[in-house]
Amino acid sequence: MNSPQPRPKKPPRWLLRRPDPHAPARIFMFPYSGCGASMYQAWPHRIGAIDVCLIQPPARQNRIAEPHYETYDNMARDLVEYLRPYLDRPFAFFGHCGGALPGVEVTRQLAAAGLPLPERIFVSGQVAPHDGPYGRLLELDRNGLRTELGHIITRLGGEPSGPLIEMGLEVLVNDLEANKRYSPGRITIPAGITAIGWSEDVEIPSKLMGGWQDTSADCRFVELNGNHFEFLSAPEALLDEIRRDFGEAAEAPAEQEQAVG
Repeated sequence: MNSPQPRPKKPPRWLLRRPDPHAPARIFMFPYSGCGASMYQAWPHRIGAIDVCLIQPPARQNRIAEPHYETYDNMARDLVEYLRPYLDRPFAFFGHCGGALPGVEVTRQLAAAGLPLPERIFVSGQVAPHDGPYGRLLELDRNGLRTELGHIITRLGGEPSGPLIEMGLEVLVNDLEANKRYSPGRITIPAGITAIGWSEDVEIPSKLMGGWQDTSADCRFVELNGNHFEFLSAPEALLDEIRRDFGEAAEAPAEQEQAVG
């Protein structure tokens, strides 16, 4: 009797939901440290004509059983391969704090592979790569991070129970380690940058974000009203900046599904 053949492994689910095949443009959203893609639950599915596509890294939520990516280089390498079919129309990256730098590294690897590049990288509440790693959380021990994680879960509308905290703590610790390891020095990013600071951000003050001007020939800085977590509610001022710098593709009409005869 032949031995049963092992089942093929399912491909990783790097996107929380399938991109809309009829949307004329896409923006890929990276979660910040310690969180999964569902942190963008308050965001619309569309920003104008732009399809909002939520990146889901391994080791959290529906990918909890998968090993952590360990470095942004590793994450970018896997994402570049996964995203290839979805780079067939104008696209952009968005990330806040620890979620901002993966989009930078993915862009660098896309360029190295000769693949399409984003129309824009929107970096929110994060210093430029050559000015980091920077952030209060990077200096905290596990007990301090446990407390911070409770605050994050509460802000996302959850209940910070013991098991949930401990499960998320490993993700947060590993995400912060990846941030610490990312030290590419002064780099030139082959895409336009919109650096978004927040007027009441005590974690990453806007005045520390000036280094982004040195990373791209096309860099625009804007400061919006709010604190470090203001972006979670998808404030209209932020959506306006995305529409503004994405360009004409943001307002293009969506493709229509063909009727089946």
